Amino acid sequence: MGISLQDQLLKAGLVDKKKANQVRKEKQKQTKHVQKGHGKVADEAKQSVKAAQKAQAERDRQLNLQRKAEADKRALQAQILQLIEMNQISTDEGDIAYSFTDGSKIKKLYVTEKIQSQLSKGQVAIARYTDGYALVPNGVAEKIKQRDENIIIFISEVITATDEDDPYADFQVPDDLMW
Repeated sequence: MGISLQDQLLKAGLVDKKKANQVRKEKQKQTKHVQKGHGKVADEAKQSVKAAQKAQAERDRQLNLQRKAEADKRALQAQILQLIEMNQISTDEGDIAYSFTDGSKIKKLYVTEKIQSQLSKGQVAIARYTDGYALVPNGVAEKIKQRDENIIIFISEVITATDEDDPYADFQVPDDLMW
């Protein structure tokens, strides 16, 4: 084999033995350092892969939570529709217009005299149902309201207690007052 440059410099007397050993040791340290550095790069790659896996797991978890929330919302809407369908009071024979507010709009439902009386006493409530409105008993309305307050539009509040300072306390307001 060929003679190394270091051996040639030693023979020529340009470098002494001590200096040559020192250079060799430094070179070995550099090669070890470079090899260890490759290990760090591998560790960094493993860490970045783990971080990516954690991020993906977090995204999957968030997506699953969102899907579960949407499924729960759909199930709740289905429960509300079922409650309305099963307990809906028919208004087919109604000929008396009953006015109520839906947000800022005034709407009318044609009801019978009996249902009008129940509406004014708070025994029957008006709920949003598909494209229109449905009449449901007050107990069912409370169950629906627990699930979604926006479905129940109107429940008449019966005022039983009178204020002592009310100047109109002696005057009764009729239950069937239409507006």
